[in-house]
Amino acid sequence: MKKRKSETYRGVRVAKTHVGRGVFATRTFPQDAIIGEITGELIEDPDYESDYCLWLGDDWHLEPEAPFRFLNHHCEANCDFDCFEEEDDEGNIVEKVYVFATRRISKGEELSLDYGWPADAAIPCQCGADSCRGWIVCESELPLLRAH
Repeated sequence: MKKRKSETYRGVRVAKTHVGRGVFATRTFPQDAIIGEITGELIEDPDYESDYCLWLGDDWHLEPEAPFRFLNHHCEANCDFDCFEEEDDEGNIVEKVYVFATRRISKGEELSLDYGWPADAAIPCQCGADSCRGWIVCESELPLLRAH
């Protein structure tokens, strides 16, 4: 079996984790720092699903490219993402999606998001946080899982 090397990008690298691949900081990021732009294919489809897509609201999803395609879930996430409208070189308004640090992130630390999935899409969580919800689910929908 061929061993995969980690892939390095600006300020982050993709490497193996206990759940597959993940994104790690190659430098320290202060709280609120923009870590990078999440690029990929924008898809307008209310029913679109994949293992990696980010829901952007309404019917819009982003199928991210590496490295941020490999941001793992964590119940105590250190990152989040947000959309911004920016003007491109031709003067057109385009949507940009950035991942940013929600707290100080140390060099070598894995970057993570709280996926916030709905209860009907929840799967068991393996983040290992002291406050782990046990499920990859939006915290407000956790009672729906416990009711069953």
